[in-house]
Amino acid sequence: MISSKPVSNETLLEQLRWRYAVKKFAPAEKISVADWQTLEQALVLTPSSFGLQPWKFVVITDQATKEKLVPMSWNQRQVADASHVVVFAVRKPLTESDVDRYIAVTAEIRGVSVESLVGFKKMMIGSLVPPPSGFDIHHWAALQAYIALGNFMTSAALLGIDTCPMEGIVPAKYDELLGLPQEGFGTAVVCVAGYRASDDKYASLPKVRFPVSDVVRHIS
Repeated sequence: MISSKPVSNETLLEQLRWRYAVKKFAPAEKISVADWQTLEQALVLTPSSFGLQPWKFVVITDQATKEKLVPMSWNQRQVADASHVVVFAVRKPLTESDVDRYIAVTAEIRGVSVESLVGFKKMMIGSLVPPPSGFDIHHWAALQAYIALGNFMTSAALLGIDTCPMEGIVPAKYDELLGLPQEGFGTAVVCVAGYRASDDKYASLPKVRFPVSDVVRHIS
């Protein structure tokens, strides 16, 4: 039994109430190197189906590149004004070599033989490569990216860092600018991070959420 909690109930809820999808960032305020390294580790530590991690996180801080993203983002200035832009890209397509790479890394980290993981590999191949009829492998990969997105935003909130998830983008334009197809990836979603501007009117608006009784059902 855990005698103490790393983060109190009150702290967790306070930070989740504090966060919101920031509409206006303070361009001069940048995330520290130490905090960003922590957020990158949070991304890496995100769970995924089978543990396959079918993603790549493209982090953009170059101002010229961020400005180019504005017209590809429905002219939303958050991508230019935030400290960091994270493009959540997913593998397109997922192949047997991706599974082999994961198996090799698993064997190395856990100190077991690749041969001992043959059954696990066959299960993944049978489920994903090639995808069964009617199974949208790209949609599956995007759902994994959204797990990382949620983990990233929660981690940022606990560090007092603002974020804004963005689906109002043109993924194909992002892919072209960042050269993602050549790497075998495609944009799924974007999240920007930094610090809210003091005059962002959305910061003071109360959250609109349905009551727990409407959205949580208990079976006990």
